[in-house]
Amino acid sequence: MVDYHRAQPAPAAGPNGDYMAQEEDWDRDLLLDPAWEKQQRKTFTAWCNSHLRKAGTQIENIDEDFRDGLKLMLLLEVISGERLPKPERGKMRVHKINNVNKALDFIASKGVKLVSIGAEEIVDGNAKMTLGMIWTIILRFAIQDISVEGKGRDPGGSASRCCSGGILKVSFAETSAKEGLLLWCQRKTAPYKNVNVQNFHISWKDGLAFNALIHRHRPELIEYDKLRKDDPVTNLNNAFEVAEKYLDIPKMLDAEDIVNTARPDEKAIMTYVSSFYHAFSGAQKAETAANRICKVLAVNQENEHLMEDYEKLASDLLEWIKRTIPWLEDRSPQKTIQEMQQKLEDFRDYRRVHKPPKVQEKCQLEINFNTLQTKLRLSNRPAFMPSEGRMVSDINTGWQHLEQAEKGYEEWLLNEIRRLERLDHLAEKFRQKASIHEAWTEGKEAMLQHRDYEAATLSDIKALLRKHEAFESDLAAHQDRVEQIAAIAQELNELDYYDSPSVNARCQKICDQWDVLGSLTHSRREALEKTEKQLETIDELHLEYAKRAAPFNNWMESAMEDLQDMFIVHTIEEIEGLIAAHDQFKSTLPDADKEREAILGIQREAQRIADLHSIKVAGNNPYTSVTPHIINSKWERVQQLVPKRDHALLEEQSKQQSNEHLRRQFASQANIVGPWIQTKMEEIGRISIEMNGTLEDQLNHLKQYEQSIVDYKPNIDVLEQQHQLIQEALIFDNKHTNYTMEHIRVGWEQLLTTIARTINEVENQILTRDAKGISQEQMQEFRASFNHFDKDHGGALGPEEFKACLISLGYDVENDRQKRRGSVDTDDFRALLPAGCSLGDAEFNRIMSVVDPNGSGTVTFQAFIDFMSRETTDTDTADQVIASFKVLAGDKNYITAAELRRELPPEQAEYCIARMAPYRGSDAGPGALDYKSFSTALYGESDL
Repeated sequence: MVDYHRAQPAPAAGPNGDYMAQEEDWDRDLLLDPAWEKQQRKTFTAWCNSHLRKAGTQIENIDEDFRDGLKLMLLLEVISGERLPKPERGKMRVHKINNVNKALDFIASKGVKLVSIGAEEIVDGNAKMTLGMIWTIILRFAIQDISVEGKGRDPGGSASRCCSGGILKVSFAETSAKEGLLLWCQRKTAPYKNVNVQNFHISWKDGLAFNALIHRHRPELIEYDKLRKDDPVTNLNNAFEVAEKYLDIPKMLDAEDIVNTARPDEKAIMTYVSSFYHAFSGAQKAETAANRICKVLAVNQENEHLMEDYEKLASDLLEWIKRTIPWLEDRSPQKTIQEMQQKLEDFRDYRRVHKPPKVQEKCQLEINFNTLQTKLRLSNRPAFMPSEGRMVSDINTGWQHLEQAEKGYEEWLLNEIRRLERLDHLAEKFRQKASIHEAWTEGKEAMLQHRDYEAATLSDIKALLRKHEAFESDLAAHQDRVEQIAAIAQELNELDYYDSPSVNARCQKICDQWDVLGSLTHSRREALEKTEKQLETIDELHLEYAKRAAPFNNWMESAMEDLQDMFIVHTIEEIEGLIAAHDQFKSTLPDADKEREAILGIQREAQRIADLHSIKVAGNNPYTSVTPHIINSKWERVQQLVPKRDHALLEEQSKQQSNEHLRRQFASQANIVGPWIQTKMEEIGRISIEMNGTLEDQLNHLKQYEQSIVDYKPNIDVLEQQHQLIQEALIFDNKHTNYTMEHIRVGWEQLLTTIARTINEVENQILTRDAKGISQEQMQEFRASFNHFDKDHGGALGPEEFKACLISLGYDVENDRQKRRGSVDTDDFRALLPAGCSLGDAEFNRIMSVVDPNGSGTVTFQAFIDFMSRETTDTDTADQVIASFKVLAGDKNYITAAELRRELPPEQAEYCIARMAPYRGSDAGPGALDYKSFSTALYGESDL
């Protein structure tokens, strides 16, 4: 069953969302080599079955058994520990495609880029695409997070170095998963003769590499010295049989598959080797101890480098500030504008080029100082104290003095330049304004003296008047410019400008011309107004016609548009409303005909007056394009459209009466089915809370209740048939019921889902009870406590309810910490429940992150039970480093230089030898070194 599974914490995605970018060489355009395809089929099938057997199933044919998507979704749930969406149980192609798409969407959600792999190809049984998809899953869930700790060589052959405190992490952010797995294999097989792992194909053909991996971790299982390089079949069979028998690694390939192939399939070998990696994921105790020391020493070395960098950067920055401040405080004035502008340019060059890098250096200095202090604090080291005069506060003080001098210097430069530019600026301003005014007045006198109004029409006269009014406004606006010109000329005279006579002459000419323009403007206005009155009488009649014809024409156009408008109605009330509106429209037609006759009468009167006074009138009304002919033509069209509209409304009325019958029929059935579903949902809720009897009794009762729900399905089918008739009639609403077919479908699906989920919860409780050795009485005790605090009977506890539940069981956080450090048996969770409670906020938040990894704010009963057996890791302390050294020293109270060089990388071994004091104990041997005082000094508990 893959319908429902309990939620598990989602595995963290790698820092690089595009997993295995170098593995995109999977060729989707060419066929696989037959021998490689055969190896991949065997290996991938065995790998999938090693996980599917946990769910009680397996596959036989990898490109056939995943076609419906069900076992594919189950495989992803088993290897990820997460629940996928509910699969579709239909046997149609679309159901299979939907299931496979759900699986592919889940893979993509883990940051995996699926190139050219589609659901249709998996459903069609495309062997190449199916193998490619399984390879992508193996990369993501079996190989992606492989990490290698300690010393060794990288895949390229160069010596690796400890980083991030001594741990070399081979992950997708730094190198590919393939290279990480290869590095692990190289390090583990390095001591063995005739083993040289450089790849995942040729290096594994003789079988010695597989045997070396087993012998390195389980030497009692392999007699490695008896193996011969020239007998690869025996070597491979020996390794595969031992792995299957003692390491629970299924046999994924036959020895002949590898030996008889010139180049074994790389992906098949990687899959097989990754199973060995996970089987041997627990590192040896001595190697772990060496890595811990590497980590601590690397932190110390890095901190020393940061301190040296800070001192140098601070010294350089303070020296630059000291050189720059005297230059900014120099206020010697210059004689010319050019010299002052050069000073300003030098200052701007300082601001653009010289200062920005220093700002960045200052910022970086503060960042480095804060980073260093944080690292020292996190690694339990004493805080860093810079040398005298080089504190961050000293640098900030010097920087403030620099910026104060900089601000005053810029203000002084600008004031000097403004002072020298003042006279030149005033003279240039006068010339510019005078030129603009003279250009504007050019041609204005001729325009005002033109008699263009003598042969104009009334509309032309009005246009000329508006144009003249605009000119008068423009003239008034230019008054301010003339005044400014005079004021600037006056100021230049007061400042004794050298060219004052020419300025005064030009200013006088401008003022004289301004007076002439004012006189001509007044004379032209009087002539235009006199001519206007002579043409207004006839124009008024034209205007009256236009005012009444335009709205009447618009009314007729609107009426024609409404009479021809397509209408869409859904109820009897809507069509009856349209019929009533149409009848109202028909009642207005007589009044409209009277208005038409009145408008045509105005046009006839205007023509009569023009003929009487021998006035030449333009052929068309200047105010409107609506002629009497247009009005009469549109009126006739309205008369023709009215009966057509009557017929269309009556037909729609008949249709809506039929639709109303279908609505009532559907509502009658829906009002029965809807409440029934609601009632069943409430009953299931009560059953899931009460849970009387044993878990097996509860499971049998729920399955009987599920069958009674399935038997109600024919009523849903009847409602579906009635809904089909409604859809065919295009009916979109139904006021006779609050239930839609979508509501019924969703309610039915939720009902089936709820009962199935409840059954699954009981099944999971049975599995948990049996797997963790919890008795029926303990399970009932947990259920009783959980139900007591589940006030809303929703099947989940909020944070405060969960905290109260833990307190009621006597949960003690301090005891829990001891458990995680190994002082309490991890299988006896009741050892964690003494009397009293000390559940602090920080510890409770940690617990919530375990039982509610998705941050939903609720805790399910299953998560509540699982919490009791969880464990976490500890952190480094000085005592733990001492214990690690003691492991390397063979339980002695001292360690020798030879032992350090044998167990640690060369650089860090020499670091320890140079700093460890001689051991003075009575049991000291030759060259004994005191690793205890060295370890406490690393954490600031003594002097190094």
